[in-house]
Amino acid sequence: MGTTQQTKDHAKAVIDADIECGHALAAGLADHPVVWSAGKLSEIADQPPLIAINVATIAIGLARSDRRMVRTGVRMLAAHALATLAKGVIKHRVDRARPHLFADRDEHVPTPGNHDEGPQNSFPSGHTAGAVSVACAVAREYPGAANSAHAASAAIALIQIPRGTHFPIDVVAGAIIGWAAEALVAQVMPDAEPIRRARAIDRAAIVALTPG
Repeated sequence: MGTTQQTKDHAKAVIDADIECGHALAAGLADHPVVWSAGKLSEIADQPPLIAINVATIAIGLARSDRRMVRTGVRMLAAHALATLAKGVIKHRVDRARPHLFADRDEHVPTPGNHDEGPQNSFPSGHTAGAVSVACAVAREYPGAANSAHAASAAIALIQIPRGTHFPIDVVAGAIIGWAAEALVAQVMPDAEPIRRARAIDRAAIVALTPG
């Protein structure tokens, strides 16, 4: 019994700290020009523009006969779709008022519900889920671009807090969803890098064995 109560107390403390942090950052920074501008730029991770980017990647790859780029676009699209599905299911089952509403504490506590309204769907962060899923997909196909991709997704995720659209826990949950979605897609679409290395080794072996 004591352990159960301690767990509840710890959970309450975490939620209280989450709400306090979200409110403090939103109250102090939401109207700052840099935060406002960065927040607008982060809308690239909203569903329509991110889908457009994924499809455009496939189209450009096809136009250039670049199989790697096509594969990347397909991986991006699949990971994003899975992340969107997962966060949508959770949003429809969890009610949480967004930070910028500055409502009563109880409204900011994640609770079971069925609201399908933006102001009540703070948990989890869909922008973060989408950005992280696509970044992981790009990083898997283009390891050299991993740092840039992850930095961009992190920036998109973190700006959601001071702009008042999400609490820190919402962002963390969104990141986990995005990462997990791409990891699941990777089970169906294995990493292409080992395949490319194997082909390169085979070609090198053929050249070495070919009589001069």
